[in-house]
Amino acid sequence: MTTQTLETARQMGMAAMLPAAKAPPGAFVDMLSANDEVMLARLLTEPVDYVDHPEFIEAPVERELFGGPAKLLHRLATRFAEQPDRITDAIVAGERLPALSYDQERHLFMRYNYARWQIARILHQHRGRRLTAMAARTLLAWGHRMLQTRTVIVRLNMPLVLAMAKRTKLSSMDFNEMISEGNMALLRSVEKFDCSRGYKFSTYSCRAILKAFSRVAMRASRYRGQFPTEFDPAMERSDYAELRRENVEVDCVDELKKILIDNLAGLSDVEKTVIKERFALGMMDNGHASMPKTLEQVGLIIGVTKERVRQIQNNALRKIREALEEQYLAA
Repeated sequence: MTTQTLETARQMGMAAMLPAAKAPPGAFVDMLSANDEVMLARLLTEPVDYVDHPEFIEAPVERELFGGPAKLLHRLATRFAEQPDRITDAIVAGERLPALSYDQERHLFMRYNYARWQIARILHQHRGRRLTAMAARTLLAWGHRMLQTRTVIVRLNMPLVLAMAKRTKLSSMDFNEMISEGNMALLRSVEKFDCSRGYKFSTYSCRAILKAFSRVAMRASRYRGQFPTEFDPAMERSDYAELRRENVEVDCVDELKKILIDNLAGLSDVEKTVIKERFALGMMDNGHASMPKTLEQVGLIIGVTKERVRQIQNNALRKIREALEEQYLAA
């Protein structure tokens, strides 16, 4: 990276996204494990941010942060040989640690951001060009160091999210949703925290977690304004509309039968026969409803073609509609 890029990054607090490097040859990618292949794709496509520090360009920084210079386990490895670290080893073993001191926190965040700085430096050196096999292995090794350090920081501070959620009195919010939002806020805080300003990480992250809770509460409040009742699956599948439609159909059939019986529409005998047979408005001898007939079947009954049946039917329906409009709809 150039001096100007570093100086701009220091002024902004976070480094900007650097020009992308191209993927290494396909033969090299095929040799990687599934996890390494996914990590390589993310490192080449996602923005690379880090909190810069003047010590990153000093010679002994790797020895101070990692116990020695970065060396791959072997020529084909994608991980560095790591020196024992008490905090990291304790977290991996599942032990619970007391709150870290400021110096311990600073050491962890310096490790994390130095690993991100190295990733950005490699990508910057190969901008617009394919990564060599060695550069890709080194890039992956720094990626593993970055993820391992971030995991340690997050696990150490996850109890903070639970404590803040318990202290926040928001009865309208689901507790699990609060924890989820708090964890996301914690991850964002890890990405942006600048340990060189002299503050403890808990001071910075607590504010971010509370802001996340506030956003969730506002979102829930807007939702309550639009949907004041809880979701009820039974209401979603209510048969009220279906029953109402069936009742309307029954009422319409009854009215139509009354019009036909009293001949309120002034239908001829042929027209009444066509309507009864086409729409099954008559009753069979056994008391069951008859089945609707086709135009051709009705034509055989009255001795005309199916096209003539259609004309008679349309004319009869027009008379029935006029009768309904005059006697019922107008009322």
